[in-house]
Amino acid sequence: MSVFIRKFGLFIIVIFFSCCVYGKAGAGLFPNGEPVSAWFCDTSRVDVGTLGRKYVLTDYGVRRDSTLLQTEAIQRVIDLAASRGGGVVVIPKGVFLSGSLFFRQGTHLHLQDGAVLKGVDAIKYYPLVKTRMEGQTLLYFAALVNADGLDGFTITGHGTINGNGLRFWEEFWIRRRFNKDCTNLEALRPRLVYMSGCSNVQVQDVRLVNSPFWTNHLYRCHHVKYIGCHIYAPTTGVKAPSSDAIDIDYCHDILVNGCYMNVNDDAVVLKGGKGTYADKDPDNGPNYNVVVQRCTFGTVHACLTLGSESLHDWNIVLRDCTFIDANRVLWLKMRPDTPQHYEYVTVENVSGTCGSFLVIRPWTQFYKMEKRDDMPLSQCNNITIRNVSVKCKNFFDVGASDKYRLKDFVFERLDFPCGAGEIEPSLIENCVVR
Repeated sequence: MSVFIRKFGLFIIVIFFSCCVYGKAGAGLFPNGEPVSAWFCDTSRVDVGTLGRKYVLTDYGVRRDSTLLQTEAIQRVIDLAASRGGGVVVIPKGVFLSGSLFFRQGTHLHLQDGAVLKGVDAIKYYPLVKTRMEGQTLLYFAALVNADGLDGFTITGHGTINGNGLRFWEEFWIRRRFNKDCTNLEALRPRLVYMSGCSNVQVQDVRLVNSPFWTNHLYRCHHVKYIGCHIYAPTTGVKAPSSDAIDIDYCHDILVNGCYMNVNDDAVVLKGGKGTYADKDPDNGPNYNVVVQRCTFGTVHACLTLGSESLHDWNIVLRDCTFIDANRVLWLKMRPDTPQHYEYVTVENVSGTCGSFLVIRPWTQFYKMEKRDDMPLSQCNNITIRNVSVKCKNFFDVGASDKYRLKDFVFERLDFPCGAGEIEPSLIENCVVR
């Protein structure tokens, strides 16, 4: 019986110890032994008062009218702030309807209590731009909030960015009923927030809800923090398809701290490219130094997913988290058509209820295998799962394949129900269970 902790009190002690190690008393080490920088220990809020002049929308002709589309008027305020050297674009209390907005260097977004930036529910108000979607660089629709090449950008406040996705979701499900092979890209939906080529970003305290498509998408960004955010899309009634909470695409040094996530897809997802020759494309790349901590997951397909469009990920940590109704906790999606390498991944000090805890299976949705004589063998190695207390139907949902290799896994101090998918060390080279 692969059950090693029966007393929940010990689990609490382990979590407390972890907080001491990873808190401000010490940064600790990443899974591969490299030191964690002090940047990861700082979860303080940005002081909006230090970000420059405030540009309150209603002071510049933007009206409090939830039925009036005001994209151009809001964009003029952003551009005015940028032309004057930057500042904070403030959404005051009220509902403001908009299509795609593009923030400039030196500008910031602040949503006051009771403020709602609401996306218009017609795709024509989201322009086609060169962007990144599903592991490809292509023409696709801009998000509601867009930031490209910005250093120091922030989104702050206790207001809401509401994607108003209902019409898009309904149209998606109609398309899917008509054509079960309809892809995400064919459904014509905008994302909520898209940041590309950005650095030193902080998104804090805001509510990011009802996205028509992915909720947050980071591409080629580094040093980005999500602190205390509430990320939600419906998982009952008209479900929000592909409403991933945070997609991390060819990025490094990312911290997700103290957030709540409930979406009709995966929560934190590592992406980076797909296809048989994806590792040869300069637009694709790895993710590393990603920490997800002290978060709560409601209903999600998985808490942490590597794939389905991902190449090489390392130093990935999920710790000190609680999940309430996760289908899976750690999901390693293995595409037979893509060379993938997931290594130095640690999940520790987590508890809650889920369907399956660890899932490693081939992922074959919308994939296309090409001929490649030197196709690398995909691999997952140095995966550590420890200090876990979970109620689940299946702890170990792992399948062998000639398309990938599994090696150097460690499972220690686990508490899960007897008979719920016992660990099978024979499926993994050098598997340690203790």
